[in-house]
Amino acid sequence: MLDALQASGRYTFRNEELCTATGASPLAVEAALRRLSKKQRVVTPRRGFHVIVPLEYRSAGTPPAAWFIDDLMLFLEQPYYVALLSAAALHGASHHSPQEFQVMTDRPIRPIELARLRIRFFKNGSLQDAPTASIKTETGSMLVSTPEGTALDLVRYASSVGHLDNVATVVSELGEKLSEKGLVDAARKASERSTVQRLGYLLDLVGVDEITGALAKWVAKKAPRVARLRRDRPVRGLPINRRWRLVVNDKVEAEAWPAYR
Repeated sequence: MLDALQASGRYTFRNEELCTATGASPLAVEAALRRLSKKQRVVTPRRGFHVIVPLEYRSAGTPPAAWFIDDLMLFLEQPYYVALLSAAALHGASHHSPQEFQVMTDRPIRPIELARLRIRFFKNGSLQDAPTASIKTETGSMLVSTPEGTALDLVRYASSVGHLDNVATVVSELGEKLSEKGLVDAARKASERSTVQRLGYLLDLVGVDEITGALAKWVAKKAPRVARLRRDRPVRGLPINRRWRLVVNDKVEAEAWPAYR
């Protein structure tokens, strides 16, 4: 069955599929799967859901997460999109290659560890509003946040992806993929306006201010409260960036600048 699935371009299956295809009992299927696992023929991200390991990935222990993340989230019955540094890398911002595959969903899910692969899940209560796009993979497709959605998520989850210097670096690399309209559309769906204010400031800081005009007008129209660049630092006596209504209470230095600057 595994060879037939792989030949058809499928790399995932469930216990019940194996039972139906072979006529074996659930106990016999479990025993067969244990043998296949020992031979590094399959890996099991979650009980009942299995991934075929092709020969070229036998030494790595598992194929890339992109090969099975869509099927896995369907199995878990959870909405999702590939996010943060993993999404940024897919959009060409690879200065900081993620050491884990980062996925956004709408409830807490414990990480998955498969050989050298780690899949980490983040919670977004407004997942349905996030701007996403479907991109092709080796085995089908998966949902990924748009460049603009990715930039907003990086700012919102900055403490989970390093620090603001790291976020600024990645945002600078995303710059050529961002559009004025895309930024405003993403801002309209953002759950926190302060995230939009921080992103606008960082975009200006790294030299892509030519695409922030419409976003700055949107912020001015909404007239949000003055926010902090860093939530965890004091603001007394510090300057306010009027364009973004933001207290600049941290010095941010990106490690790389856009090539087209």
